[in-house]
Amino acid sequence: MEDIKFLKRKAAEIRKLLLETIYEAGTGHTGSSLSNTDILTVLYYNVMNVDPQNPTWEDRDRYIQSKGHAVESYWAVLADRGFFPKEELKTFSKFNSRLIGHPNNKVPGVEMNTGSLGHGLSVSVGMALAAKKDHKSYRVFTLMGDGELAEGSVWEAAMAASQYKLDNLIGIIDRNRLQITGSTSDVMSNEPLDKKWESFGWSVVEVNGNDIAELVEVLNEVPKTIGKPTIILANTIKGKGISLAENVAGWHHHVPTKEEYELAMKELSEQLEGLS
Repeated sequence: MEDIKFLKRKAAEIRKLLLETIYEAGTGHTGSSLSNTDILTVLYYNVMNVDPQNPTWEDRDRYIQSKGHAVESYWAVLADRGFFPKEELKTFSKFNSRLIGHPNNKVPGVEMNTGSLGHGLSVSVGMALAAKKDHKSYRVFTLMGDGELAEGSVWEAAMAASQYKLDNLIGIIDRNRLQITGSTSDVMSNEPLDKKWESFGWSVVEVNGNDIAELVEVLNEVPKTIGKPTIILANTIKGKGISLAENVAGWHHHVPTKEEYELAMKELSEQLEGLS
């Protein structure tokens, strides 16, 4: 239980850090970053084999954030883990900063530039296939948005992953059911999502993507099936952790006002106190 409490505290700390980063920069994808914070926290503090002191270590697990616009949670986690100085977060989206609005591989720990939705899984397939051919044991994790699944290249990659039996590939869907223009069911429905991935030859696991304990259990048990890639349908809440932002499509690219910022930081501080 102590490990779970540590991860819950860490997730709240990351939410405070990403919100501070967005507020100071005056730009960012707030809702999307908040929804995937628990997933990133479990990956980087409990599951993945990475070394901040040696970010290009050959046997490291690879992480690709295909939903690249939700970068603020990613920057906060990488900084907190020590891939770059936390002070650098203050330069986010400033002139000449390497911490731009999408993942940038000039930053230690970032495998590829992302942001053009639909590309991440294809590159992850290539990385996982390379590991198989080189007889390496590292795994490849890729995080996608549910709105991103409207991109056809995702499904081409899904077919290839199954064809090559890439059980070292773990896809995660940040399934918050909202995108910039509304709900995914209204914009481009992707249901039944579990059956779609199963039909493409993947093992499917469904999880509460904002429940730390569930995420720890599921992500430490992959691959689900030897010889098959695994897809984790992580049911999340957009804006998770800040009540005024939760399940509000308008917070996709919303920068909090001073009053909203103060309310959100107070709420997150209270969450931390409750976990002490």
